[in-house]
Amino acid sequence: MTRDAARPEWTRRGFIAAASTLLVPTSAAETVYPAVQPGHPLRFPRDHGAHPQYRTEWWYVTGWVRDDRGRELGVQVTFFRNRPGLQEDNPSRFAPRQLLFAHAAIADPAIGRLRHDERAARAGFTLAEASNDTTRLTIDDWSLELTGGRYRARIQAHEFTIDLTFDAPAQPLLQGDRGYSRKGPQPQQASWYYSRPQLQVRGTIAIDGVGRTVQGRAWLDHEWSSAIMAEQAVGWDWTGLNFDDGSALMAFRMRDRTGAPWWSGGSLQDAGGRVRILTPGEVAFEPLRRWRSPRTGTEWPVAMRVRAADRSFDLEPLFADQELDSRSSVGTIYWEGAVRVRSGERTLGSGYLELTGYWQPVKL
Repeated sequence: MTRDAARPEWTRRGFIAAASTLLVPTSAAETVYPAVQPGHPLRFPRDHGAHPQYRTEWWYVTGWVRDDRGRELGVQVTFFRNRPGLQEDNPSRFAPRQLLFAHAAIADPAIGRLRHDERAARAGFTLAEASNDTTRLTIDDWSLELTGGRYRARIQAHEFTIDLTFDAPAQPLLQGDRGYSRKGPQPQQASWYYSRPQLQVRGTIAIDGVGRTVQGRAWLDHEWSSAIMAEQAVGWDWTGLNFDDGSALMAFRMRDRTGAPWWSGGSLQDAGGRVRILTPGEVAFEPLRRWRSPRTGTEWPVAMRVRAADRSFDLEPLFADQELDSRSSVGTIYWEGAVRVRSGERTLGSGYLELTGYWQPVKL
């Protein structure tokens, strides 16, 4: 499958967008996916790897970097795995039992928009693989691999190349109840979810053939689930923030058709590694400023105030136009942007903000 071929309509936060497909199953039997249930401890390094029995899974890296002249860039690298439930009894090696996708983007203030590229393939034939043992993902000349405590991303895109390492000395931050992360009021509306905040980034980024040596900080999410988005929810807001003092915040809310929060959650980790899991009543998102896309007419709340328990932070985008049009691949338009964290006039850190369901409700 090439990157322009038909593939499931879904997005990175796959706990609310189950993988549907343009293909038609050849068997009438319904695929049975394992449910996410509490009480199952995550085990590493095994759970850094793929979980092919589950419906959908992703590894998502976002970060801020600077080059030796102080120029800032936002970076996103995401790999997805999907089990479409098609032809699973077909002995052919060409049967699409597992599909892999990848997105990469550079938020470049010099041009005021995202540079974006993507890949897609069925797993197999050594051209596209997702290891079950640890994070080792490849699609052609795109890869994300974990060796010891270091990730490495290598991306050969049309407008840019990425060759970055991400050092992760700390233990994974388990979201929710020891990795069991609720996404709705029903217990089955959940995912397995852990994060790696405060990754130290080094390497090179080349844009239009001109290379830069860069360094900075990043965030990695790894999440897998078989659940689909509840009918009440139409989209979500999510943020992962690295603070200058070494602490970190993950927060999300899922919105209903009126725009009101339907479910929310998150975690606060202090500089010493102590974690506070946030309940739905402890997380709130308040739009501070909206930007209207000249291409789609969508209004995005690109500046947000996020409340986490008794703390509040303002998120200010690196620039407004970080809209990502992925209709030719995953079938939607969303906003995925680098943001600064502020409190009054003080800058406290940096991270990423993701907004979906504003262009159109997320479709299953």
